[in-house]
Amino acid sequence: MGAAEGRRVVVGVSGSLGSLAALHRAADEARRDGAELVAVLAWEPPDGELGRRHTLVASSAPDARREARDRLLAALDAAFGPAGPGVPWRGLVVRGTPGRALLRVADRDRDLLVVGAGCRGRVRRALFPSVARYCCAHAACAVLAVPPSPLQSELTSVHRRISLRLPFDTRELADGGS
Repeated sequence: MGAAEGRRVVVGVSGSLGSLAALHRAADEARRDGAELVAVLAWEPPDGELGRRHTLVASSAPDARREARDRLLAALDAAFGPAGPGVPWRGLVVRGTPGRALLRVADRDRDLLVVGAGCRGRVRRALFPSVARYCCAHAACAVLAVPPSPLQSELTSVHRRISLRLPFDTRELADGGS
């Protein structure tokens, strides 16, 4: 099955470590299946859709869309460098919440939707709904939720210690925390 036959691997990209891990996994899946890689970054107007309807100020939507496009290109560059992913690909900037935007793109039963399934604390889960859960519950295609890299939890721990001004020795990173 080749990309010409319509097989696509759609991946959600935000620039986070979790989305970069998902992007790499999606490129691997596209390479294995001979599919096209479709990298999607969702964006919303700065005040959200409802806020935009109730304002008399000129919309900054074109600026937000341009910033989203730049974030998508930066994430692709961070993930693959100038060589690119090594498979046929295209990037899409889609207006809407991440889950809904991804499902609008991954709308074929032969698609594979790849999302990052980052570890989240209780507070984050309450404030920010999980894109991976939304996609798994509502997708018309197969969904692959990529777990976070072990490096992500280590970086979160380091960030927490620094923000709390706790002592931190950089040699711990080289030792793997031991």
